[in-house]
Amino acid sequence: MEIWINPACSKCRSAVQLLDAEGAEYTVRRYLEDVPSRDEIRAVLDRLGLEPWDITRTQEADAKELGLKEWPREAGSRERWISALAEHPKLIQRPIITADDGTAVVGRTDEAVRDALGR
Repeated sequence: MEIWINPACSKCRSAVQLLDAEGAEYTVRRYLEDVPSRDEIRAVLDRLGLEPWDITRTQEADAKELGLKEWPREAGSRERWISALAEHPKLIQRPIITADDGTAVVGRTDEAVRDALGR
């Protein structure tokens, strides 16, 4: 199990605390420092069963500067969104937990983190 976190994020800290409390074995990836490649983002999206716009923090300054809210949310624009996430990792929703069964969850709630633990 791996968790992508920003240590400054309270949701990330809560998720790590819950994983620790449950005795989970996991690896921490500080994704702002160890930026995921486009291929890694594609793989996580496949595991999540989501599209890149589903995990994009559109209220961030970078998102506003790029005009992301105006970008089409369709298959033809998928790679453009993935490139934006790779070039501006702060836009990636967090925390993301990759579960042992090959799936992943966005662990913004205790319920989602527990769901990842049960997989």
